[in-house]
Amino acid sequence: MTDATRTGKSASIDIRNLYKIFGKNPKACVDLVRKGMTKAELGKDHSHILGLNDINISIPAGKIQVVMGLSGSGKSTLIRHINRLIEPTSGSILVNGRNVLEMNETELRDFRRQNTAMVFQRFALLPHRSVIDNVTFGLEVRGVDRAKARDTGMRWIERVGLTGFETRYPDELSGGMQQRVGLARALSNDAPILLMDEAYSALDPLIRTDMQTMLLDLQKELNKTIVFITHDLDEALRLGDRIVILRDGSIIQQGDAQDILLRPADDYIERFVKDVNRGRFLKVDAVMDRAEAIDIGSRLRIPAGTTLEVAARELTTSAADAAVVIDAGGKPLGLITLRKITAALSSASEAH
Repeated sequence: MTDATRTGKSASIDIRNLYKIFGKNPKACVDLVRKGMTKAELGKDHSHILGLNDINISIPAGKIQVVMGLSGSGKSTLIRHINRLIEPTSGSILVNGRNVLEMNETELRDFRRQNTAMVFQRFALLPHRSVIDNVTFGLEVRGVDRAKARDTGMRWIERVGLTGFETRYPDELSGGMQQRVGLARALSNDAPILLMDEAYSALDPLIRTDMQTMLLDLQKELNKTIVFITHDLDEALRLGDRIVILRDGSIIQQGDAQDILLRPADDYIERFVKDVNRGRFLKVDAVMDRAEAIDIGSRLRIPAGTTLEVAARELTTSAADAAVVIDAGGKPLGLITLRKITAALSSASEAH
């Protein structure tokens, strides 16, 4: 296999018309689902399980795509299709334009080794290998020289904050430290696609927050294409450039955090978002009053991308009635007021 699929740090992923049906004769059931048969009906009438129903997602290179949903929604099934750990019933998965489903056995093996790396919920470390040996395992499989693999592994051990623990074994580490080893192992392969399946779900809340921060900091430099699976909306809103919400194998809504919070697609999504601290995630440019011409004068200025929480604090501290939202070049984009912020924080419908 050539490096045509691999582009260094990241790769685009296009998932098109993807179906997964579990059972003795799944292909015969695809048309039934396309015609509207529900997951419950398929199970009751045909003894087949609908895993994924017409999934369409375009993931730009270098972005974090979060896929979230409750248990049984199909999110873990979906992520395992990207590297073909699960074979689809129908559809296509294009990585930089090449259909992963058309790869032969040799091409698929090389694709998995060179283009994807996985981080699992339960760490999946080898208990008989030290930290450094776990981190370099993927490099060894690829035939990388031992000395070079060790140098690479040590750099990533340092990056994830485990310097001094390289000779320890997994049972000597806390859960958070074990997950850092798993992340270092994935990153050491320098794969353009990072697949993270409930990677932080087993961690305590504070450690989980630290790991989220580490991932975001690393992503600023690495620009990987990351597919991150979670059942936690706060985690999805914090990490995702884009978010897909699944239910019963179908996409209910997809968009960025602002779309999900301000324009929930249905009652199901509204129940998800109703207890979220909107101030932490909503940005001023999503709820401001847009204006083409604004006299800035001595008015308070707030950069686009500022959260409502921070904007409210600045407005209150300065006792200003309004602030001008500006872009990176200082150009005014609109006005934000405490009243507008309060409406956005109280309900999505009042914000518009």
